This record gives sequence, structure tokens and C-alpha cells, in this order.
Amino acid sequence: MGVVAAKRFAPRAVTRNTIKRVTRELFRQSSLPSIDCIVRLSKPVNTKAGPATTMALKTMLKLELTRLLQSQLAPSGSKGVA
Repeated sequence: MGVVAAKRFAPRAVTRNTIKRVTRELFRQSSLPSIDCIVRLSKPVNTKAGPATTMALKTMLKLELTRLLQSQLAPSGSKGVA
């Protein structure tokens, strides 16, 4: 597993390290089969103006990562079926 937390999306090192730590924690707790995956930010998570890490940020990260990992656990034939 690779985690990419670019400086342009998370300008503070504390924020980038939190993102990596939360991602690794959830990946270890998941029951994914042996797969290679890369997790990267696609939009900014915070700026230098506010606090570097908040409970709201951690909660949002956990929810989004859980959703992404669950999508990988679903059988390939059931994706997109309502």
C-alpha cells in the first residue's frame, strides 16, 4: 500500500503524517485480500490558517477511507447495482 499526501493538498507536515497514519491504521484493520493499492489526496484537506489536525479531519478521513476500502471488498459483479 502506498499513501501519497502531497504538500499542495496538505501544506503542514503534521496533517500529512496524520493522513498517512489513519490510512495505514484502517488498512491494517480491513480484511482486504492481497492487493496493491495507492491512496492519494485529490483535493485540499486544510490550509495553514487553521489547526493542523482536528477530530473533524480525522473523522472525515476515516469515513472516506472506510467507504473506499468497502468498495474493494464488494464482489465485482455487484458494483453499481441499486
